[in-house]
Amino acid sequence: MRWRWTNPLTKMKVKQQLILLFLILVSPVFLLNFYANMKAEEILKRHVTNAYVELNKQNFTIINRDIDTISKIMNTIIVNPVTQTLQTGGDDIVTRVQKYSTADRLLSTYSSSVTEGEAIAYYLYIYDPNGDYSFAPNTSIRFKGGGVFFYNDRNRQDWMTEAAERKGKGYFRVFEPRSLSLTQPTLAYVRAVNSTAEGNKVIGVLIAINMNKKMQQSLQTITLPDNGEIFVTDYANRILASSVHDAIIGQSLELPPELVTGDDPDGTVDEISAGYIYVEHYNYEAQQKLIYKIPTRSLLQQQNELKRVIATISIVYSVFAMAVMAYFWRSLLTPMQKLAVFTRSYEPGRPLPHAPAKDRNDEMGVLIHSVYGMASRLNALIEDRYLLEIKQKEAQLQILYQQINPHLLYNTLESIYWKSSLEGNSESAVMIKELALIMRIGLSRGRELITLREELEHARAYMNLQQIRYEYEFRLTWSIDESALDCLIPKITLQPLLENAIIHGVRNMADDGEIAVSVARNGDRIAIRVEDNGYTEPDYGLIRQLLEGERADTPSGYGIFNVQQRIRLHFGQGYGLQYSPREGGGTVVTIGLPAREQEEQHV
Repeated sequence: MRWRWTNPLTKMKVKQQLILLFLILVSPVFLLNFYANMKAEEILKRHVTNAYVELNKQNFTIINRDIDTISKIMNTIIVNPVTQTLQTGGDDIVTRVQKYSTADRLLSTYSSSVTEGEAIAYYLYIYDPNGDYSFAPNTSIRFKGGGVFFYNDRNRQDWMTEAAERKGKGYFRVFEPRSLSLTQPTLAYVRAVNSTAEGNKVIGVLIAINMNKKMQQSLQTITLPDNGEIFVTDYANRILASSVHDAIIGQSLELPPELVTGDDPDGTVDEISAGYIYVEHYNYEAQQKLIYKIPTRSLLQQQNELKRVIATISIVYSVFAMAVMAYFWRSLLTPMQKLAVFTRSYEPGRPLPHAPAKDRNDEMGVLIHSVYGMASRLNALIEDRYLLEIKQKEAQLQILYQQINPHLLYNTLESIYWKSSLEGNSESAVMIKELALIMRIGLSRGRELITLREELEHARAYMNLQQIRYEYEFRLTWSIDESALDCLIPKITLQPLLENAIIHGVRNMADDGEIAVSVARNGDRIAIRVEDNGYTEPDYGLIRQLLEGERADTPSGYGIFNVQQRIRLHFGQGYGLQYSPREGGGTVVTIGLPAREQEEQHV
């Protein structure tokens, strides 16, 4: 036998094929990402921890050195005799004017130029409670070169009080434009001026403005890759100075929550977040932080080696993935496309094309042949339904033809009844009238269920005919529960039972025969009893078999079997006929029905 190669994947489930395809396609991606992330992490960590951390520390030292320079100048101004003697009392007006002029020239000599036409300017505010220097100009920074101003308790500002509380320790403060008649926010270095003669007595406040420009001048000497940003902030992350020209002094700098300032007096932390590298050096005593914000793409662009590795793997992976996808396309998608064309073009009832050969054992093969088989069965079902509808229409026509004869007979009986009444044949007229009533209720306008009231009228009409026929040789009694008259019952249910009671019970008993019909309602059930005192005991076992359809070979009993089947078809197996012997002789037939009224039939 010649060996023939078969596709091994066709013996697998489609789910297994998809899992295999997923593993084949995704595994290289996972390996590539793991390798790339590992290399990128090593490179970023090396750059952050070695280069930028050290650079940040050095720049922080340079900035502190500039601050120390300003602080030393302020010490020189504070201890200068000109400054210390400004608050001395007892001088005449000429002496006070000379002191003021000398101090003003002293401050202007220490002003130093920074950037953009700005300069570090020093402003001395001397406490003058007695108004000795009322001739001096009001407090204003419009004098850009610095100056001496005086204040008293009425125009003392909060920052003056704060500086006095710090007892000569300098600190940075952001002044808004409205506080010192500025055109824009500025960073100032503030120190209280203590009297050298009287110890801790505060005689004024000295501030140096445009410190943000001074820091910015220092930050411009720092070069970060890819336009990295540098910020000097306080511990509340308010910007004190920045290399970014549009940064607003005093505005809060948004930092990633993972960048947490340490509890040490001095330290450095770093974090990679949202496409940036953050390097922060902090100093608790100065309450300052120097922060680098460097885009990570600048570092990733330097990793040419990693890029070459990723590119090589990606090319190999792409070629491999294309080959795998081409194989699966031929194995799975092509048959699915053919099946889709078939399902779109198929119309129920039309002849089917030739089904494909059964050469696949996977779900795709099962699906193809199931669809073709379903279409074939659907065509057969449509054909069967078409034939059934034809037969149903033929049966409906036959029924309509058959209903003409009973109506014709009923109308004819009515005519005979009136004719007999007019001719004086009253007994014949009564019999004809009862027969007409039997015919009318039997028709019931095509209804299968009628009210118990109508069924009893039918039964009375039938029994009236029978009593006339047998010359009233048996007695008939009725005991009816009025609450049950509107309940439903299959039509012509009592007539076969009454006929059996006459023929098999009281027919040969002359005047001793008795038939009793009773109706009782008990909750949601109705019990109808037909009793006779016939002396011949029936075979109750045979009757039970007839009722259950177990003796189809016997010609007798069709009437009660018909009644039993119609009751159960309408109401279920829990209802029907039950035969039992009557106490004192005879037979009792009990009909069990549900107490269902006319309205419930349409629900």
